[in-house]
Amino acid sequence: MRVITGAARGRRLREPVGSDIRPTTDQVKEALFNIIQFDIEGRRVLDLFAGTGQLGIEALSRGAAECVFVDADRTAQALIRENLAISKLQGGRIVAGDSLDYLRRGGRFDLIFIDPPYHSDLAGKALESIKAFDILSEGGIIVCETGQEQTLPEIYENPRSYRYGKIVLTVFRRTNS
Repeated sequence: MRVITGAARGRRLREPVGSDIRPTTDQVKEALFNIIQFDIEGRRVLDLFAGTGQLGIEALSRGAAECVFVDADRTAQALIRENLAISKLQGGRIVAGDSLDYLRRGGRFDLIFIDPPYHSDLAGKALESIKAFDILSEGGIIVCETGQEQTLPEIYENPRSYRYGKIVLTVFRRTNS
């Protein structure tokens, strides 16, 4: 697992031991960032169910202004802390706690990554909460990673889905009103 490009390009990030945390594969991560490559610089990013923090770290490396990493798991929090230190990037903040509870606190984000455990209904709940609490800024983007069998609520018009084996990336864009 490595940072693909930007200020921390090529840095190897720490990976979890065991199977409780499932990092996004390098192939899927590269595809994800190719999709949103022009929508990162200067953005405020939220990495929900952050795990290793690699998606938020990649965004910071590519010029995001800041990233809030949210995860309830202490092992994940420690991994994110280590990976931020390895990447030597500024602008990262770790929030210890439940990702869905965090969404109730408000705040606005320009780019949101959602990557919960695949065999849960957390992705759909997170999307509905984001819409209900209105935390995605105008012109903002949500990238949701799920297993192929999951169905997501269509919270914004015309989401685009990209399939990579058994993994699906769904990109929602909030158009300016």
